Amino acid sequence: MQIKQQKNYTPTEYLNLETNSQQRHEYINGEIIPITGGTPNHNQIALNFSAALNFSLKRQPYRVFISDQRLWIPKKRIYTYPDVMVTPANLQLQQGRKDTITNPLIIAEVLSNSTRNYDKDQKFAAYRTISTFQEYLLIDQYTIQVEQYYKNAQKQWIF
Repeated sequence: MQIKQQKNYTPTEYLNLETNSQQRHEYINGEIIPITGGTPNHNQIALNFSAALNFSLKRQPYRVFISDQRLWIPKKRIYTYPDVMVTPANLQLQQGRKDTITNPLIIAEVLSNSTRNYDKDQKFAAYRTISTFQEYLLIDQYTIQVEQYYKNAQKQWIF
């Protein structure tokens, strides 16, 4: 897929391009951004965490997804691929789509030097516009550190 730098794309144009692309891209309010491949450490952390979640949530009404599952954030006009997502067993999909989730409960991102600030600030702000979203985990791939944010009963985010 070849992308022109200046063109703003509609969500429909993005989805048509993305469906036929060999590489994954994020969509942020008209802009299409290629997703670069992760490091082995990044991928191993995401795999281990998703496997542990999948095992822990076995026989419970939840589903665990890894980085190939697209998420639509309508209030921010963003399509993204979180590293790990937990949803209710009853998925809500974007209208007219069979491949794009809209109801995550938990999202985890493995931090890299190039995405750390975006994941902590703009991406977290976008995720918070999703009504079902309740918990965010930021996993540092360079040090042993995890940041956890969760929404309490008063709908305040607690670190």
